Amino acid sequence: MPSYDYPFNERIRTLLRVEDLFAKVLYNVEAGNEYQHHCALLTLLQILDVVDRAELKLDLLQELDRQRTAMTALRGNPGISAKTLETILADIDITAEALRAETTKLGQTLRSNEWLMSIKQRAGIPGGVCEFDLPSYHYWLGLGETRRRQDFDSWLKPLLPMHKAIGIILHILRGSGATTHLIASNGSYQQMLGGAKPAQMLRVVLADNIACFPEVSANKYAINIRFSTLESAQKPQKHEIDVKFSLTLCNL
Repeated sequence: MPSYDYPFNERIRTLLRVEDLFAKVLYNVEAGNEYQHHCALLTLLQILDVVDRAELKLDLLQELDRQRTAMTALRGNPGISAKTLETILADIDITAEALRAETTKLGQTLRSNEWLMSIKQRAGIPGGVCEFDLPSYHYWLGLGETRRRQDFDSWLKPLLPMHKAIGIILHILRGSGATTHLIASNGSYQQMLGGAKPAQMLRVVLADNIACFPEVSANKYAINIRFSTLESAQKPQKHEIDVKFSLTLCNL
């Protein structure tokens, strides 16, 4: 079932962006083809741009510590699976320790690689990484899958604790909150928000056979969801039919 996450603040927006980019890097690295490795490298360089604009490491460590405290308080709760709880706590401890062990700024190893930074500089130019622009890069792509995988393993290793931490935090976030089954009348839905603890993200889930997608406008006071269709890759059009969907307001 397709699901859509909508962040309410820049902090969650950054985590979702890095998660999305990392998934594309790992998929393309695993695929192995030189063109997919090209896409993986350019996406990896995008991760550096996102990480550069946020104090991500400190934020992740603080959130992991906060979640560990909250999870520890749940020990002995009969409504909580003890095995699942201990697994999550162990994951948090291992990930936090790995993050703290990396003493440099996130991505600093890659930024110190002059060759990678030369590719990053050219990648901002449309068509800027052609073989006549970067013959060394063209040579690297031709070295074979085994060599390229070895290099990716080296480049990704310092970033894996960050990836794991983001995965833990977003998993907890997505699992929070009660899910409500709703109907968007004529493709539109509005809900006022209240409560002392505002939501940080909402999730919309649709059935596989519903041929539309949500466009969300939201703040701490209200959410507006409009469902649209996309025909022949033209401008999205409003879906003028009642839409069944589920909505979860998530908060850490």
